Amino acid sequence: MKMIVVNGSPNPQGNTATLLQAVVDELEKNQVTVQWLQAAELIASARHPFCTACSTPCSAVCYKGTNLEQAFDDISQADAVIFGSPVYFGTVSGQLKAFFDKTRKIRGQKAWLGLPASAVTTGASRFGGQETTVRALHDMMLVQGMTVLGDGHIEHDCGHFGASAQRPVDQDQDGLLRAKILAKRMMEAARQYKQRK
Repeated sequence: MKMIVVNGSPNPQGNTATLLQAVVDELEKNQVTVQWLQAAELIASARHPFCTACSTPCSAVCYKGTNLEQAFDDISQADAVIFGSPVYFGTVSGQLKAFFDKTRKIRGQKAWLGLPASAVTTGASRFGGQETTVRALHDMMLVQGMTVLGDGHIEHDCGHFGASAQRPVDQDQDGLLRAKILAKRMMEAARQYKQRK
């Protein structure tokens, strides 16, 4: 099985990366191959950092032949994807929003339709916008037709919208636990998805 982890934070070693790493540790412990993607670096590889809807349907001219095009293809080939974002004014980072805005061609191809997807978020406080950020990510995933999963698992509880934590994440034991539970749920979904492909 192969999963993609997309870090939507402009800080590749920050709190969001710490929470995503907790997911990855659980996945790798179970022999899942994980590929990391940094949304900020990928967006920087495109000819324009933001979608201007220059053509309809999207021709992908702004990112053709770039690392962003390769990342979109890698996600299309994966068995599941997990997106992470810090809370920026109650929603996702600008880098992650720009990443999703560039996926118009992917949507037209239905390349991510049915792909299991989940979200992790980090904020400055316990109630720092994590839930609204997860919901924004869910909206973007649903527009792509992805199968959106929360952080529940039969061995634990039903969970909620996704794994969320407050900074410093390495001291948020509940957030780190939710990340591990999310990983278990994603492994099951990825296995089922892979069998259907």
